[in-house]
Amino acid sequence: MEIQKRPKYLLCGKKYPFNPLFFLFIYGNLCMNTQDIMTEKIHVFYRKMKGPSFTYIDITREELHGLIGEVERSNLSPEVRDKLTAIIKTIEYLLQVIEDKSIAIGRLVRMIFGRSTESSKNILGKTDEEGDSPEGSDESACQEEDKKKKKPVKGHGRNGTSAYTGAEKILISHSRLKAGFPCPLCLKGKVYKLKISGKVVRFVGSAPVKATVYELEKLRCNLCGEIFTADLPKEAGEKKYDETAGAMIGLLKYGSGFPFYRFEKLQASLGIPLPASTQWDIVEDVAHQIYPVFEELKREAAQGEVVYNDDTTMKVLDLMKNTEEQKRKGIFTTGIVSIMDTRKIALFLTGRNHAGENMDDILRKRDSELEPPIQMCDALSRNVPKSLKTILANCLSHGRRNFVDVQPYFPQECEYVIETLGKVYKNDETAKEQNMSAEERLSFHQAHSGPLMEELHQWLNEQSDEKKVEPNSSLGKAISYMLNHWEKLTRFLEVPGAPLDNNVCEQALKKTVLHRKNSLFYKTERGAYSGDLFMSLIHTCNLNGVNPFDYLKELQKNSPEVFKNPSAWMPWNYRDNL
Repeated sequence: MEIQKRPKYLLCGKKYPFNPLFFLFIYGNLCMNTQDIMTEKIHVFYRKMKGPSFTYIDITREELHGLIGEVERSNLSPEVRDKLTAIIKTIEYLLQVIEDKSIAIGRLVRMIFGRSTESSKNILGKTDEEGDSPEGSDESACQEEDKKKKKPVKGHGRNGTSAYTGAEKILISHSRLKAGFPCPLCLKGKVYKLKISGKVVRFVGSAPVKATVYELEKLRCNLCGEIFTADLPKEAGEKKYDETAGAMIGLLKYGSGFPFYRFEKLQASLGIPLPASTQWDIVEDVAHQIYPVFEELKREAAQGEVVYNDDTTMKVLDLMKNTEEQKRKGIFTTGIVSIMDTRKIALFLTGRNHAGENMDDILRKRDSELEPPIQMCDALSRNVPKSLKTILANCLSHGRRNFVDVQPYFPQECEYVIETLGKVYKNDETAKEQNMSAEERLSFHQAHSGPLMEELHQWLNEQSDEKKVEPNSSLGKAISYMLNHWEKLTRFLEVPGAPLDNNVCEQALKKTVLHRKNSLFYKTERGAYSGDLFMSLIHTCNLNGVNPFDYLKELQKNSPEVFKNPSAWMPWNYRDNL
């Protein structure tokens, strides 16, 4: 018996065996327009292969159901009808499996390569506002042409001089004139000082951590041999690594995702070596000096009116080694964002606890006289605290994202849901622009967003109850998610101050994700605690418009006072104590 060999095909000048799984994987990762082109290429490819020719037809699920009815009403024998019905149902099942796999592959691609945006404009291909010039029109083309003709004017960059709050400011006086001097042009008037001064910005590059070498002159007596060394100037300080070095290393590592080994190479290339082990020693020393502020942040976060929480996976090598005695092997970093009045606090907690368990620990520090806070999270049960009560609200963006993922396969249904939720988000944006109070925002949403959500709720129930959508399909699952969590998804229509989504916390967790992508892991639990401390302080500063570099620097300089009264050294009040 002759064994048939797998056919080989020419690729980049070499012959490779044909692998249909690899071919389908590449096909599934292509965008929709490219898939249409590739489909035709696949048809041509298979026509060239030896074997029977194939006829390709387009058919929908509704047409398949219609075929089943035609078969059942036909004059065929019961045995043949059963076989044909089984074949049609098998094809329908295969279509469902292919659709689910395509959606899963699409999610995987977006997870790896990222998604530019989930805006309605990007998904549905429509403009944000009615009346905009459509892309490709004569008006928009003229506007684009005008933009190209205009040359940039000097002094009109992206940022004004007021944005450079951390820049050194040097006052330059006029070299020839002073206030009260006669005008050199008309010789009659007198010049006076304007309140607005001319400002020019200049940038200078330097190493992130600079070093200064002080060469101290030494003199020796030729008779007694005594050596006399020059005194070190006061500006040199007493520490080899001062407070600014620790603040900069912590900010680069935990605020910007710059790992120690990469920073070591950068410093070495600039002629100022700073080994990774030394960087860790400096960061650890800073954490020992300022950790009471981190613990105080936890206490103040517990008093928040609205608390967001979520978690993401993390690696801690020491915890990964000790898994035999642990029932739970997963390791997570929980992100918590607490909002009270205008203050925002970000907390990061790494360990084996889930987000709900960490919420329990934080809320135990809450004043017993306060009412339960509004908690915003996704619908996972592990995000909810078990022993303490909260007013639970679920993320509307998660429900919307399920429809975004299946929009290419169910364009009409998903377009309706996405556009309806877009109007709700537009109402929320209007409430923010008008600086409405929590009660005013609630009344505004009830009047304008309530009817929209009620209409959407009826539409979702119709799709489910009347079997207009297959329950096990991707669209059916998206509808079921919305219906099952409808009360928590619409909490903003019932409770003053309830947010629409958990985007604030997801944005905060990007700090952790950035660290995981660049540094990959924490080595010890102590290292994870230091990372949580720095990330919490840095992101809290960012949320409150505070310079995190200055904040970390001042905490180190005033470490004794920080230990005595950490509540006086929060990002929003530390300058009062300088």
